[in-house]
Amino acid sequence: MSRYRAVYDCVKNIPRGRISTYGAIAAALPGITPRMVGYALHACPRAEDIPWWRVVNSRGSISLPPHAGGEVQSALLRSEGVTFAANGRIDLKHYLWHPATDD
Repeated sequence: MSRYRAVYDCVKNIPRGRISTYGAIAAALPGITPRMVGYALHACPRAEDIPWWRVVNSRGSISLPPHAGGEVQSALLRSEGVTFAANGRIDLKHYLWHPATDD
């Protein structure tokens, strides 16, 4: 299985209305780094149903600039009921999903 495929398969399991981080995804996949998770999601096949917008950085923030998909990611998360604090961050204690625990 390719490394990107492993990332996609893991991200597909993130429940609607929850988020994960690049680091949490990487920690669940041997040989994968958080940066590789980002690269994989950037190269995500559009024909597949991979919820890339559910992956954020370790601070609970969207890493993409607004003009490069950040506004789209924010809108998709909000449409699933995810809320953002005034500082633009997502409450990880409330919304974080860990692949290892699958809760």
